Amino acid sequence: MQRYFTITQLTQEFDITTRTLRFYEAQGLVSPSRRGRQRLYTPGDRTRIKLILRGKRLGFSLNDIREIIEMYASDPGETGQLKLLLARIAARREELLEKQRDIELTLLELDEVESGARARICELGTRLSPEKV
Repeated sequence: MQRYFTITQLTQEFDITTRTLRFYEAQGLVSPSRRGRQRLYTPGDRTRIKLILRGKRLGFSLNDIREIIEMYASDPGETGQLKLLLARIAARREELLEKQRDIELTLLELDEVESGARARICELGTRLSPEKV
């Protein structure tokens, strides 16, 4: 197992910018050691970066991600971390389902408005084929 990773190795592996890694460092999410001006990341830092990026893809905030990651190292440890993760997943799922319902209602409303506009065009005697409208 590799002992340290450079910023270049991690940015290439995860397809992120050095600015992103430095931001995570500034936020206290990773803590690379330094050799001169070079940042050296541990396998633990690499795992944290992987978890941060997964959390971001799932739509979690950095604060949520930080809380979930940091719980692993403190009481109640991994069990508490997993329970918190499950709670955050349930909340995120409900948020997405609500957005989905809103989108479905908006699409229905657009269908109604479109239908009304087409009917009104017909009433006005203007003949347009469906492709031209």
